Amino acid sequence: MQSIHLFGIEESYKRSCERIIELFYEEIAIDFSQNEDNIRGIAVKIKVLEEQNQFQVIGELYNEGRKINEKQILLSQADNPNQKKLIKQGTSYVLLKLLEEYTGIEQPWGFLTGVRPTKLYHMMRREGKSKQEINHILQEKYLLQPSKIQLLEEIVDRQLQVVPDLDRIAEEVSIYIGIPFCPTMCAYCTFPAYPINGRNGSVEEFLTGLHYEMEKTGEWLKENNRKITTIYYGGGTPTSITAEQMDALYEHMYRVFPDVENVRELTVEAGRPDTIEPDKVEVLKKWKVDRISVNPQSFTDDTLKAIGRRHSVEETITKYHLAHKMGLTNINMDLIIGLPGEGVEEFAHTLEVTKELQPASLTVHTLSYKRASQMTRYKERYKVAGRDEIHEMMEMARIWMGEEGYVPYYLYRQKNILGNLENVGYAKPEQESLYNIMIMEEVQTIIGLGCGASSKWVDPVTGKIDRFPNPKEPQAYIKAYKDYTNKKLVKLSEMFSKER
Repeated sequence: MQSIHLFGIEESYKRSCERIIELFYEEIAIDFSQNEDNIRGIAVKIKVLEEQNQFQVIGELYNEGRKINEKQILLSQADNPNQKKLIKQGTSYVLLKLLEEYTGIEQPWGFLTGVRPTKLYHMMRREGKSKQEINHILQEKYLLQPSKIQLLEEIVDRQLQVVPDLDRIAEEVSIYIGIPFCPTMCAYCTFPAYPINGRNGSVEEFLTGLHYEMEKTGEWLKENNRKITTIYYGGGTPTSITAEQMDALYEHMYRVFPDVENVRELTVEAGRPDTIEPDKVEVLKKWKVDRISVNPQSFTDDTLKAIGRRHSVEETITKYHLAHKMGLTNINMDLIIGLPGEGVEEFAHTLEVTKELQPASLTVHTLSYKRASQMTRYKERYKVAGRDEIHEMMEMARIWMGEEGYVPYYLYRQKNILGNLENVGYAKPEQESLYNIMIMEEVQTIIGLGCGASSKWVDPVTGKIDRFPNPKEPQAYIKAYKDYTNKKLVKLSEMFSKER
């Protein structure tokens, strides 16, 4: 295995350096040893010079002991008084520049490896920086390519149109409800998803626990006069339970949650087309669900078989039309770039079929190798497109969306994502998912109920973020749901009491 040696890296910077190196190499041994004797292969040396509140970070790249390149950046504590963060930023800058020139691979997101680059843009906006200042910082200091900066700007502008009170919404909460069952497990998936007829605990027992969580949470919300912004049913596949179970669940929601009629958005993921039936659509309509998902991922049958989707392309189209004709017109579809065996030709076909359907919104995902997924464990079985083709498909998607009247409104990135790219949500005007904006921008507390749901606490005073996960496995959830519910309510009371 190829190796790279780094010298002069402080302990607190090592993980960020590893992430940058992993952008360029799928498999490489990273050595932070300080022994420079008999170094073979690639080596990078970092030096930091300080003078009058300024830091010069110098990076030198060696190959087989011979110096072949040098990069440097001058940073001022006037820009960032946190010395450690400043030096970390400088180290990331010179390391990325050295590796881009050495490998010939350009990184469109610079050295940003975080999940939510839009949060950085919003942070600078709230500090009073102009668009020009933000763009300059992103390009010159973080090394983002202009196309990605423009994408961030478009998304932030759209979010502020869709949610004008985005900066003041911390006083409200959203609710995420996890239904952990699916017809089958997809090869790329690591979400809490268990076969609906498997041995992972009774669906009825799980729903008993979920009803309890909802009731107690609703009581707390009413007692503390907290408004709900959005409610989102995810999973798993929430429509994998029966129509009768769905009906009882939504009826319970209206009974125990405060003012559900005035919640800004109610979404139910019906992502697996093989779970969508007329009686379930009627239930969704009855309880005034605003938005659903019908997710093809691909419109190639061989691909669906390869990744473990039980439905066919024909079924996806049929179920989409069924829901649409029955009155559920705000339908999202997910498409994935880089699925096994798919290249430009297959993705062009998927876009062609999508054009006929014209869903209200589309999320374009770039395949990522999630640590616990079947696809990651058995990589050799799943041949995926190369970096250049992945980038070409993403550009195809961007152009196609503009031509068809879709606007980008949220974005997130993942570890081990192909081509170091991103996932982008597009929507026709006024069809954006408010919940997606809430979860990605982390502007308010989201209370997670059900199996595998993770509550995300956003302190309304400090903005500090903390998480509280429910058990992922249904049997564990069934045994402990009362304990988890009580702990969450204590945390909510502690956090929101600071406002007063």
